[in-house]
Amino acid sequence: MLKIFSSILSRGSKTVFTPGIVPISFPAQNVRTISLSSSRNEWEKPVGPRRWPRQNKKVFPPQEIGEERRPAFVCHMNLNFKYSPDKLWYVACMVRGMTIDEALRQLDYVKKKGAWIVKKTLLEAQELAVKEHNVEFKSNLWVSESFVGKGLVVHGIRRHARMRAGHITYRYAHYFVRLEEGPPLENIYPHKLPRDGPTLLQQWIEERRNERIYNSV
Repeated sequence: MLKIFSSILSRGSKTVFTPGIVPISFPAQNVRTISLSSSRNEWEKPVGPRRWPRQNKKVFPPQEIGEERRPAFVCHMNLNFKYSPDKLWYVACMVRGMTIDEALRQLDYVKKKGAWIVKKTLLEAQELAVKEHNVEFKSNLWVSESFVGKGLVVHGIRRHARMRAGHITYRYAHYFVRLEEGPPLENIYPHKLPRDGPTLLQQWIEERRNERIYNSV
């Protein structure tokens, strides 16, 4: 009875033994394997808002002859940095309505962590406006929108005495900014509008005209 030899696999080659024949070696064929070292970004769901930068890709119709030039704008954001949204809100409201140079100048005197975060985002938005949005002078910009969003909230446990534990949260924040070309508006806040008689009368007339009368023809 002939003895049957099993095949022996070695690294890089495959050797087969058959009865009465000299062993023959030949290169092993490449085997397709699944790589598990691919980028995690392809599998993970993106965290954070994504609609705000899409405004930069908005296409407007051509302007008519003699129409006032539409000012350029740029939207930028900074996502998921370790800072409380409630503390960042004060800094975001401070720079709203300022020119870009005045906002950067005022942020140098604010001794808060959120100040350098806002300043970094403003500088990135300013550079983006010049490079990709055809803004001629980088100083001819003003902060038209500046607001804060709530980011990730990581829950943890803080150890206390007598084997007790307490709950602790690590809060992250988003910062959104929009820069527009040209001089800033005089009255960006509604409560700072002039309260004289003609202005209040015009406001009252507009409210009455915009009023909806229910059950009418």
